[in-house]
Amino acid sequence: MKKFLSPLEAVNKIPSGSRVFLGSGAAAPLRLIQELARHDAGPDDAEVVQIMTLGDDRTATPEFAGRYRHNALFIGANVRNAVQEGRADYTPIHLHEIPELFRPGGNLHLDVALVTVSPPDSSGFVSLGVSVDVVKSAVENADMVIAEVCPNMPRTHGESFLHVDKIKWLVDVDREIPELISDPPGAVENRIGRFVADLVEDGSTLQLGIGKIPDAVLAALGDKKGLGIHTEMLSDGVVDLVRKGVIDNSNKNIHRGKIVASFAMGSRDLYDFIHDNPACEFRGSDYVNDPVVIARNTGIVCINSALQVDLTGQVCSDSQGTRFYSGVGGQVDFIRGAAMSKGGKPIIAMPSTAKGGTISKIVPSLAEGAGVVTSRADVHYVITEWGTAYLHGRTVRERAMELIHVAHPKFREELFEAIKDRAYIYNDQPKAPTVAEYPDQFERSLKLRNGEMLRLRPLRGTDEPMLREMFRRCSPITVHRRFLATVRSIGHASLREFMDIDYKTKYAQVAMIGKPGHGKMVGLAQYSLNPGNGKADVAFTVEDEWQHLGIGSALLQDLLLAAQENGIEGFTAYVQFENSPMLKVFHNCGFQVKSQMKEGSYTLSIPFACV
Repeated sequence: MKKFLSPLEAVNKIPSGSRVFLGSGAAAPLRLIQELARHDAGPDDAEVVQIMTLGDDRTATPEFAGRYRHNALFIGANVRNAVQEGRADYTPIHLHEIPELFRPGGNLHLDVALVTVSPPDSSGFVSLGVSVDVVKSAVENADMVIAEVCPNMPRTHGESFLHVDKIKWLVDVDREIPELISDPPGAVENRIGRFVADLVEDGSTLQLGIGKIPDAVLAALGDKKGLGIHTEMLSDGVVDLVRKGVIDNSNKNIHRGKIVASFAMGSRDLYDFIHDNPACEFRGSDYVNDPVVIARNTGIVCINSALQVDLTGQVCSDSQGTRFYSGVGGQVDFIRGAAMSKGGKPIIAMPSTAKGGTISKIVPSLAEGAGVVTSRADVHYVITEWGTAYLHGRTVRERAMELIHVAHPKFREELFEAIKDRAYIYNDQPKAPTVAEYPDQFERSLKLRNGEMLRLRPLRGTDEPMLREMFRRCSPITVHRRFLATVRSIGHASLREFMDIDYKTKYAQVAMIGKPGHGKMVGLAQYSLNPGNGKADVAFTVEDEWQHLGIGSALLQDLLLAAQENGIEGFTAYVQFENSPMLKVFHNCGFQVKSQMKEGSYTLSIPFACV
């Protein structure tokens, strides 16, 4: 009991000139911070070190600029103005490296650490609760620890325990732990969530943050099985999937059966879930965010966001031009960890626009002064509400086209024009690929007769390399049947007409095998409207080893649906006499087929109107 002081008495124990650490996130020592914001108490000339904290912090306001100078290792809302106005500092650093700063020999020796803990147990151990992250290193290395003891702080398992002998002063408080409730996802976020969920396989391990996009991703994972969690931040959406049995951590390589996190922010329900729950382990950021540790889990999927992405793949996440906004945080930690993981998927997910749709977040160049948090060589997937761009191992030209494809359609022409003089594109490419909205309603899975699973989807403006490779794998006979002529080579010039689609008068559907970003094209069906008669010419190609498995019939059915939705009146097709499998596909399409033989090939007419 001799350790207990009032909040006012506690802050008066802090010597002037001290470097003072504030507990992070929802574990911010709010009562002590309130007392620091008194003109008649606390230290003078103090440096306040923190990562993001919830709640008000008047010590970062202009009235205390002469007494406290904040050093933000990650910029939260309550210190953002101070940093941008020059009253506080920002230290860019990877989250997994911060704990080392507080240790002997580090750059930030701490005189005092102010934290929030749970009440001690019968052995005298308190828990750091919802924030172990960098707090663990701070309390282990600060000269003096002052802790608010809060009965509402969850007692978390893992590396969160600290004996009261390590705490100099205790402050008894009875308050709620701050909650962070996100607004529900909107249409844009839900589309992004579905695209991300398509990359999540059964048994994957996930890293997510908080906000509309992570919530939308979690909401789209209800049909998955055996998922695991290894994440810096734990949020409410994870709890929902645990209760549904989707997340059971049964396939993790390390900490199997356990949720591993370094901090939690969310609702009281989340805090109740993690309280004294041995299935949840909280560990320091130097462990949870270590890329080598992250990579030990097979198939880890990491989802992070960005403020801007340029057309070469550089990601800015911490600044708006020269104005610092957030921080480096754990983005690169998990991007690199996922890249090193076998089957891992590092993802940047963001809306394609900002400020009410008035500006594009995909830009020709980052804003002047903007920082590159994740380099172009680190980026794999970029996902917006318009689709998924895969950049890893791609040329600058291919990256630019991938990113233009997932930019908002109203900015695609502008982006394309901006890169014409940068040699990012073919010299003979006259216009941006596929400015029209991508019709994702025509995406679907197909199980073939041999048991293989394919993905049928509309052709994208970035599919040219895969289309070229498919034609190169096809036999001369298959190529001849598609072009009705002998073709010596199929290069960029030959493929331009395939890529010039608007999803209405010119449409193409493809069959894909393999994972997004690593798959290959094995089939193509396309139509092109003949304005003179309202019908569209249609043609097919299926790679030789994938023929006779039902791909052609499935592609034709999708093409028929798209054509009718777009007001096409019928199809016309030209099929060589000996191509009986393709003739059979057309005659079994469900519509009346009129055929006429001429010079060794059939001309087929398929009107959609009922006869």
